[in-house]
Amino acid sequence: MKKENTLIVAIAVLAAMCAAFWVLLAAPALTGNEINMPVGVTPQSATHYGLHMIILWICVVIGILVFTAMFTSIVLHRKSRGHQAANFSHSTKAEIAWTIIPVLILVGMAVPATRALVQMEDPSGSEMTIKITGFQWKWKYEYLDEGIEFVSSLKADSNAARQLYSGIDPESVDNYLLDVDNPLVLPVGKKIKFLITADDVLHSWWVPDFGWKRDAIPGFINESWTLIEQPGTYRGQCAELCGKDHGFMPVVVVALPENEYQDWLSEQRSGAVVESATTVRNWTLEELMEKGEQVYASQCSTCHQADGQGLPPAFPALAGSAIATGNIESHLQIVLEGREGTAMQAFRGLLSASDIAAAITYTRNAFGNETGDLVQPAAIADVTKG
Repeated sequence: MKKENTLIVAIAVLAAMCAAFWVLLAAPALTGNEINMPVGVTPQSATHYGLHMIILWICVVIGILVFTAMFTSIVLHRKSRGHQAANFSHSTKAEIAWTIIPVLILVGMAVPATRALVQMEDPSGSEMTIKITGFQWKWKYEYLDEGIEFVSSLKADSNAARQLYSGIDPESVDNYLLDVDNPLVLPVGKKIKFLITADDVLHSWWVPDFGWKRDAIPGFINESWTLIEQPGTYRGQCAELCGKDHGFMPVVVVALPENEYQDWLSEQRSGAVVESATTVRNWTLEELMEKGEQVYASQCSTCHQADGQGLPPAFPALAGSAIATGNIESHLQIVLEGREGTAMQAFRGLLSASDIAAAITYTRNAFGNETGDLVQPAAIADVTKG
């Protein structure tokens, strides 16, 4: 009898430990949300977190009841205590109970879940629209109401540290692989509609704090929306396996109060005016090389490597390349239109005229190529207009 009491106590302790574990797992105040899903900063994420917690607690209660009953029956109704198995085929009452109760639980969970799904798919009442296009391996953002667009790529310090034999300790880089050169900047407190697509392969735009993700599919536009309630910087990643550099395609969103967002918009418009002005003037070789090095680091080194040696055969070297040292018109055509049958993408419409001119000039004069050739932004602007 004493042995049986000890076993009963052991079962009770085991059940209590299981319950305590789930309480710690589920309580953000105790865990700092490190092992739970984030509460997020949007109405959708708050709704999803609430649903997650309700269903988690339902599962915890069911688990405790089922395992307590199971282990209690195993210990107290075992054969060594003289218990005999009952002889019956079925229990109508039990069958009705274990059918009706789960159905009621599922319906109770389905109603708020369906309401959340309907809310997710309703972008009506949006105050601004952002088009997001996925490329290998970067994002392009277009503010359709403002006429502003830019490309967001992995930040240069992360890109340098992740190169083979770079000698850079990734731990020395802030937000390693989770930072970009041009984050998406959005206002707080506005309902924002997103139009999400891709230019080459499948991608998926995902920021956990927003509470959703959307596939970016070539030739198809997915809609979504958000309303950010707190200023801050929110990080995510491409959530679709999209090629060799899938792991180097982060998403960074900076949410600003309305007045700061308007200041940022003014800066972007001023930058567009400056770009138009710089396109028509002639640049020196030194200016093009300086800017070209920056563009190459953010847009080209992913495939062709920082030293221009590439990763043959898929990603050819530019050092001593027949393309980088040969006919300049052919070189320009490949950069603008891409190259069929290879991973080389088209940069027409993706980069500005000055960026393309600087990148071509840099690759024709770096890595020992030293052709002395230079391409002016005005020439790129003329070609891309056509």
